[in-house]
Amino acid sequence: MKSEIHPTYFEKATATCACGAKYTVGSTKEKIEVEICQACHPFYTGLEKVLDTTGRVDKFKKRSAAAKK
Repeated sequence: MKSEIHPTYFEKATATCACGAKYTVGSTKEKIEVEICQACHPFYTGLEKVLDTTGRVDKFKKRSAAAKK
């Protein structure tokens, strides 16, 4: 590898979410700010809401169930 061309790697960089959660990660940036994380994302918290006005989700589930048979 060539020397002096790679960015500085911070092994204990701080990632801060908008909800207030803080994580220690490895990154080329010392401080990272994110909008959503595993503590507040609806998929991980179980608060996921599916807006299905035309029945597409039900239609998809029926087709996938039929394909598994």
